[in-house]
Amino acid sequence: MPRVLPRHLLPDIRRALTDTPVVVVTGPRQAGKSTLVQQLAGPNGRYTTLDDGPTRAAAAADPEAFLSDLGVPAIIDEAQRAPGLALAIKAAIDRRRSPGRFVLTGSADLWTLPGFATALAGRMEIFTLWPFSQGELDGHREGFVDALFASRVPRQTGADELRRTVFPRVLRGGFPEVALRRAASRRDAWFRSYLASVVDREVRDVSRIEDLAELPRLMALLAARATDVLNVSEVGRAMEMNKMTLSRYLALLERVFLIRRVRAWAGDLGRRVIQHPKLILTDTGLLTHLQELDLDRVMRDGRLGGALLENFVLMELEKQLGWSRTKPALYYLRTYDGAEIDAVLERRNGELVGIEVKSGHAVQDDDFAALRLFASRVGDRFRRGILLYAGRETVAFGRQLHALPLDALWTF
Repeated sequence: MPRVLPRHLLPDIRRALTDTPVVVVTGPRQAGKSTLVQQLAGPNGRYTTLDDGPTRAAAAADPEAFLSDLGVPAIIDEAQRAPGLALAIKAAIDRRRSPGRFVLTGSADLWTLPGFATALAGRMEIFTLWPFSQGELDGHREGFVDALFASRVPRQTGADELRRTVFPRVLRGGFPEVALRRAASRRDAWFRSYLASVVDREVRDVSRIEDLAELPRLMALLAARATDVLNVSEVGRAMEMNKMTLSRYLALLERVFLIRRVRAWAGDLGRRVIQHPKLILTDTGLLTHLQELDLDRVMRDGRLGGALLENFVLMELEKQLGWSRTKPALYYLRTYDGAEIDAVLERRNGELVGIEVKSGHAVQDDDFAALRLFASRVGDRFRRGILLYAGRETVAFGRQLHALPLDALWTF
């Protein structure tokens, strides 16, 4: 039996079960949700999955009777496959409101499904389980996000030949099944099956769109535009698809966790910034599969490597937000006069951290121009600016500006 790697969200989920009636774990199919929630059953709980046909039929036929046969916590995997359960769970909670009664998982975002969102509002806490973070794969709980808001910047010495150690991680991605496959051909085979499965099952579960044949082509097109500002009209022209239809497709892909739209930070800058979201794919292994990239090509092509690395860093930050104590929100910034910051983290108290990503191993003072501009415009709210690069040393370029080795992202 393969070793089960600890997931960093597990302690937070256990805490939620002590004071919340329903805990919901959403995330991409095959990210490890089923393995995670089975660890929550305890002596009185029961795990059941609606991927099983007869179980799904029983839940749909008589939701109340189905729930009455489960223990506490009642763990229901892929709950979106029986939408009628939402009202039955609400009724059960309203009769006896106690913490830790239900654990639901969904490979579609349950909060966006009308039945669940309406019925369980105020009764549930939602966690998103992404594919493995780099720290989870290495057996280390990352504290990078919280360290960025600490009094001192984390000091780190990167590994030798960091580019050659980082890009294999980027191409591998974080899906548990892929992480165990060494051969690129076997990873590609898994991703082909994975995409077909998600389109055939998850998308159909949450959509009334019958013709889904365009989704694989759309995914490939979006992969080629990863980390770009999302221009729906431009993508629509490339797909020969009207804007309304494309918007529905994009919403579907986001709902099943294949893509993510990173919001633009505007803050006090108003009309000076581009307000359209930036598009990323939620796993760089899937991204490189869709673009048919290998390590040699990525290492040779600086443009490709830079976009891949930016997507990788944004998703690693997104994963760490799940267990961060400071809980900042993730944005990006691009101004109309050409300044761009790859990631902006904003705490609830208004503190801001800007993060730039560079695939090269050398850093120059000019590389901090956008961060300096950002700092000058937001004033005291600016906590610090970080440039992640492929070099080995932590280097200060001013009191609040530092270059850090890329692997500080998952080793700190």
